[in-house]
Amino acid sequence: MPLADRHQGSTEPRRKSNVLIVDDHPIVRRGIAQLIDREDDMRVCCEVGDADQALEAIAKNNDCCNTDIALVDMSLPGISGIELVKILRSRFPEIQILVISMHDETLYAERALRAGAKGYIMKQEATEKVLIAIRHILSGEIYVSDKMRSKILQRIIDNRFETPVSPVSHLGDKELDVLRLIGNGLRTSEIASELKRSVKTVEAHRANLKEKLGLKNSTELIRFAVQWVESEA
Repeated sequence: MPLADRHQGSTEPRRKSNVLIVDDHPIVRRGIAQLIDREDDMRVCCEVGDADQALEAIAKNNDCCNTDIALVDMSLPGISGIELVKILRSRFPEIQILVISMHDETLYAERALRAGAKGYIMKQEATEKVLIAIRHILSGEIYVSDKMRSKILQRIIDNRFETPVSPVSHLGDKELDVLRLIGNGLRTSEIASELKRSVKTVEAHRANLKEKLGLKNSTELIRFAVQWVESEA
């Protein structure tokens, strides 16, 4: 029997890629889920609101343990998106990760990639680009915007690091988390609870922030953090 005839009439369904959505905004989750579930080659296997729920869902014996790609929001309550990316990369290296964020890609995209994500897309992008990004990553490619790709390639070609536009570019991932929460009005003890760190650790981060940002005291730190958070909104 010819090869073409042998495959003719095969009814074996093509396996859909399983997508886990991690975002603390239910409306955003639902919107992305509806977009994905309309596709023939992918489906949402699980939706959760924070990192703890994501890790618990993956660890359980359900659809989430077959996740092919996780869509992770950068700004999650508790464990941040960047920290979740690092945890997923360590515990579940078979799961690909796309970070979806409202934050400026020039500051966060490379951080996300260094943490282990395979792509970064801003929420302001057209919805069809989310599907394009997912397919790129599942096919083994890295996905960033054309603007970000040019920036990274130019840096490689020049063999140098550009002078960061923002002073926060010098900060570590955990320091950025602390700065964001200070800007949102949280006290040290509240930040410690939110990030699941000790008060002493948060105080150390605050001291580092003042030194790296050239701020004299806590009042200047709070003012800077509030202005920075407002500029990111």
